[in-house]
Amino acid sequence: MPDIRLTDEEIRYATLFESMTGVTPIDVVIDNSYNRIIFVVGKSQAALAVGKGGNNVRMLKQIIGKDVEVVEYADTPEELIKNSLYPAKVIAVKVTKSPSGNLVAITTVAPSDKGIAIGKNGRNIAKAKLLAKRYYDVDRVVLA
Repeated sequence: MPDIRLTDEEIRYATLFESMTGVTPIDVVIDNSYNRIIFVVGKSQAALAVGKGGNNVRMLKQIIGKDVEVVEYADTPEELIKNSLYPAKVIAVKVTKSPSGNLVAITTVAPSDKGIAIGKNGRNIAKAKLLAKRYYDVDRVVLA
């Protein structure tokens, strides 16, 4: 896991998230391009953090005034990308090196879930790219 330092603003969000959900986030990513905050939580902590019927996320969204998204951390870039694209059904993720030496994750999703994986205005695939880059230095996430 990379050494990630949170800003004061991110720490405030992390504290609020923890007090409302009982889950301590591993990371907080402020994504202004999509007006959202992405909380990365430990394995099998996402359901607890989201709350019954999404209650915790809804309350946080009202308080913060931005969209709130929760992603479970994973030990591999493949698994993290899969978690980032949930609830889309990801069939496979293959990370390869491009000729220029950059890491590229080729992601295959069920054809019926392609729209979910991309998300409105590309927000879901952008989240996968953001987290894959932040944790595993993957330069591109491509839907196949």
